[in-house]
Amino acid sequence: MHRAGEDLLYFDNNATTALDPAVVDAMLPYLTELYGNPSSAYGFGARVGQAIETAREQVAALLGCEGKEIIFTSCGSEGNNAAIQSALLADRDRKHIVTSTVEHSATKKLCETLARRGYEITWLPVDADGQIDPAEAAAAIRDDTAVVSLMWANNETGVVFPVEPIACTAREQGAYFHTDAVQAVGKLPVRLENSAIHFLSLAGHKLHAPKGVGALYVHRRSRFTPFLVGGGQEDGRRGGTENVAGIVALGKAAELAGAHLQAEQTAVRAMRDEFEAEILARVPGTEVNGGGAAERLPNTTSLYFPGVESEAMLVLLDKAGLCASAGSACAAGSLHPSHVLTAMGFSTERARCSLRFSFGRFNTPAQVARGLDIVVGAVEKLRRRMPATVG
Repeated sequence: MHRAGEDLLYFDNNATTALDPAVVDAMLPYLTELYGNPSSAYGFGARVGQAIETAREQVAALLGCEGKEIIFTSCGSEGNNAAIQSALLADRDRKHIVTSTVEHSATKKLCETLARRGYEITWLPVDADGQIDPAEAAAAIRDDTAVVSLMWANNETGVVFPVEPIACTAREQGAYFHTDAVQAVGKLPVRLENSAIHFLSLAGHKLHAPKGVGALYVHRRSRFTPFLVGGGQEDGRRGGTENVAGIVALGKAAELAGAHLQAEQTAVRAMRDEFEAEILARVPGTEVNGGGAAERLPNTTSLYFPGVESEAMLVLLDKAGLCASAGSACAAGSLHPSHVLTAMGFSTERARCSLRFSFGRFNTPAQVARGLDIVVGAVEKLRRRMPATVG
């Protein structure tokens, strides 16, 4: 088992990211000397409260919106739950929800729970590239649709959904539109000032901030019912004493993400493309899951290795100090194949023989070169043990 360090090849940035040292420096004072409660009336508390407002503006700048439209949360899952359930409360006669078959479990399981409570869910399918049809999404929106909730980018394949045109259709028909943008923020440009999107969720630990902090964008003219009710924090929109150090860290991470956005599109994309092309060239039979004509995140590749069980592959990679995943980290340990890959029409066998590699700005071309040799060697070793399974 390898510990984090120079020898670790961390290619699982869609699961979580390393904290940026500048983020750690920004948050440390709020874990030590600046420990005041931001709701306190005295100056010590007010100073801490001002740090929260600075972070709010930093997150808003990354998203292209106003600071007052940002609510700090604990994670992306809370943001998804808060947005969808608020939309349902806006008009209790609307009992219909539109989402996709490849959503993160935070949305998928919530919708399954709501279905058991009497709500009707339309599950939009995806094609073999992992893409939804905007026309089919628009046609699914009805007079009784309360909310359309679609991820901006898929966490397993990296496929980017056409959220803006679908959001416009939802707004025209009086439905709310929410997007789980946990994987998109910091990797793709996001400008919400003239957007039809009502709600957007993000998580700090996907953009080099710590775990346990996130944000929910709520359009300034959208009705919002608090998900957590308490002492009136976040202008009465989210109860609970604020995670000040985490919020400050998220603000700094958002600032840095904006500064590194071009690098995500160039340097990180180049590493992903190099890794993907070399694997396809050096490992016979390998195929990319998703993409094709569909736009993808610049850092993500999902690869199918025929005849190689992902669990066995991950054991060998882990022993060699390389981190990857078989799908969403939130589903790790599940006995079921990836619901994303099966929704794309792939067989259970293909889903069980696929791995996701996701890169970040702290990866280097030298790491990619080392990782390629490790992955190729692991596939060859496993295939020697199971030659009859390779098609």
